[in-house]
Amino acid sequence: MRIAIIGAGEIGAALARNFTKIGHSVKIANSRGADTIGEVASRAGATAVALADAVRNVDLIVITIPFANIASLPKPLFLGVPAGTVIIETGNYTPHIRDARIDAIEAGMTETRWVSEQIGRPALKAFNTLYAHVLETGARPAGDPGRVAIPVAGDDAEAKAVVMKLIDAIGFDSVDGGNADESWRQQLGSPATGTSHDKAGMIDALALPDQAQVTIARDKMIEQYRSGTMRNAEPHK
Repeated sequence: MRIAIIGAGEIGAALARNFTKIGHSVKIANSRGADTIGEVASRAGATAVALADAVRNVDLIVITIPFANIASLPKPLFLGVPAGTVIIETGNYTPHIRDARIDAIEAGMTETRWVSEQIGRPALKAFNTLYAHVLETGARPAGDPGRVAIPVAGDDAEAKAVVMKLIDAIGFDSVDGGNADESWRQQLGSPATGTSHDKAGMIDALALPDQAQVTIARDKMIEQYRSGTMRNAEPHK
């Protein structure tokens, strides 16, 4: 596939390396320009490009930037992107740490639904539950009892199937996380995030919480992080 990654942080770089390793063509971009991410792209076997060029002529786009910054992406960015292009968001909303308060999410809108509204296209949620080092080193062959599972949530069944196949190809199991309105099950604060569940464990983790409990747990984690008693309040940075 032809894949674009918007964001050159730890998750973006890890995904780029995983995708190029299995033969996909990867472009990577950020908001500051291609000249600022040449080294990251080179190490990953990807091509650094301008943001506007990243989304052209690709089959799949991964948005992996600080969550609230999604609202600052240029509004015309996705206008020429074909409707069939798969879009993944990997975000974890962290109010009071990195993100300003987003009223719609605080009122119960899922992060994936909010992202979809910002970019004007339906998005899937995936790759938000793991630390970058797990994506870097955690790949295992199919059937390995230690294989880590990654949930995928969204409304488009065909797009989910593409992403789940991609997850399997890079060495992880995939789990259907439900539709976009159920993607709270893998948001920060849920039992699915910040852990390395196998497939059975991930299925159980997605079934356990209710949305209010996830929000309460998220806020508790953030408070612990702010008070210095917890050093990693989000699965990845």
